Amino acid sequence: MITLVPAATQTGSPTLNISIFVVFVVVTLAIVVKVAAGNKTASQMYTGGAAFSGRQNGLAIAGDYLSAASFLGIAGAIALQGYDGFLYSIGFLVAWLVALLLVAELFRNTGRFTLADVLSYRLQQRPMRIATATSVLAVSFFYLLAQMAGAGGLVSLLLGVDGAFAQNVVIAIVGIVMVAYVMIGGMKGTTWVQMIKAVLLIAATAIMTVWVLGMFGMNFSALMQEAVDKNPAAGEKLLEPGLKYGVNLTSKIDFISLSLALVLGTAGLPHVLQRFYTVPTSKQARKSVEWAIWLIGGFYLLTLVIGYGAGALVGPETINAAPGKANAAAPLLAFELGGSWLLGIVSGIAFATILAVVAGLTITASASFAHDLYNQVFKQGKASQEEEVRVSRYAAIGTGVVAILGGMLAKDQNIAFLVALAFAVAASANLPTILYSLFWKRFNTRGALWSMYGGLGSALILIALSPVVSGSETAMLKSADFDIFPLANPGLVSIPLGFFLGWLGSVTSKEFNRAKYAEMEVRSLTGHGVAEVIDH
Repeated sequence: MITLVPAATQTGSPTLNISIFVVFVVVTLAIVVKVAAGNKTASQMYTGGAAFSGRQNGLAIAGDYLSAASFLGIAGAIALQGYDGFLYSIGFLVAWLVALLLVAELFRNTGRFTLADVLSYRLQQRPMRIATATSVLAVSFFYLLAQMAGAGGLVSLLLGVDGAFAQNVVIAIVGIVMVAYVMIGGMKGTTWVQMIKAVLLIAATAIMTVWVLGMFGMNFSALMQEAVDKNPAAGEKLLEPGLKYGVNLTSKIDFISLSLALVLGTAGLPHVLQRFYTVPTSKQARKSVEWAIWLIGGFYLLTLVIGYGAGALVGPETINAAPGKANAAAPLLAFELGGSWLLGIVSGIAFATILAVVAGLTITASASFAHDLYNQVFKQGKASQEEEVRVSRYAAIGTGVVAILGGMLAKDQNIAFLVALAFAVAASANLPTILYSLFWKRFNTRGALWSMYGGLGSALILIALSPVVSGSETAMLKSADFDIFPLANPGLVSIPLGFFLGWLGSVTSKEFNRAKYAEMEVRSLTGHGVAEVIDH
């Protein structure tokens, strides 16, 4: 059997590609060092001193949210699965309406640094902070898996190398650079990198979109027809729903499960929620989301052209033979359009995307560990700011090690799909507790703990027993076979269960602090008292 090797790995210039990539890393690190002065307090480390405008934060949110899954994973999914791949874009975008209407302003008004600040405000501090930190670390881990997997395939393509060992080395290097970003720059440095990255990513995608359409006389129909002709196995099914999620009843139910996770997951993602603390007022928090929706929505429309363009100009066989498989579709399209230079530039931007996102995730995970567990639980709130920041830096190193090991296991998975798992965990464990805390006066600590642990535990167990982990060709553990749960995404079961357990735990407990709920309600609606807890 002859193994197809993608043209980019044969004719591209690894030296040029890696040179462009190194320039991106050096420039972004230089920016981080320049803006990082004064990361000595927890506020500066976790929120950049709440000194960013709504427009800046909206751009940074777009940079944080438009991850490797958005650019590499979705483009690959559209190239190979057509319309079903584009459903990821629709789900990711619609999710922002939930975040804007239900969470952004109220969340900003109630907390200080982390998700646990909001959830523990009217409930028992110690158990809530432990539960929230556990959930935040789990969600961050799954999201990090996707970014690290994308990095392995991308840089292997850049260097023209294949094989598990080479990709593992690349993933390790990404983890080391990621930790450097966080330890040096904190939230301020990471935010600037995310803003710059968002501009570069959207601009590069727009240029590639016009370039691809230009090759087909600006006729999108002709482009889609060429993609159909290049993929005889799928044929016209590329243009209609059902190629992946309409094969049988199980796949249709799996699509409903995926949709629930995508639409509800964003409002529970801790690294996105933490961005609302980087602005000074609730009005700026709303403006952040408005800017993010426009930028993210425009970008996702462009992925439709990039995905079908990769299918038409590169072809499914070449994409599947490349390191990273579907995740290599967009870089291979860049090579097809502009040779090694465009491949190097686009891959460099994609790599900067991965670094910016993993830096944001690492800050969130390390802040949760240092602020919620170390200071509030272990030290009972008595640790100094310098001590807390020091612990958060150690936690960043630990997060990097875990991300590297997990990325090595998940490097062959489609990263848009891996991110969908993170969304499912966030929607199952975090979202019920957030909404109940903000809107239901009867909610109490037992309900919060049952909801959080029940949603998180069910999601993780169902993922472990799903075809994602074992029993399929693309599973993480290819030699094992214990996939008892038939769905690839657990959202259909774990999300309703999280809401149900939150209700059940609350109505079976007598705990109810009316005064504290009233105080939180006033604070969430008016922002009164927030200025007292923000260190400028």
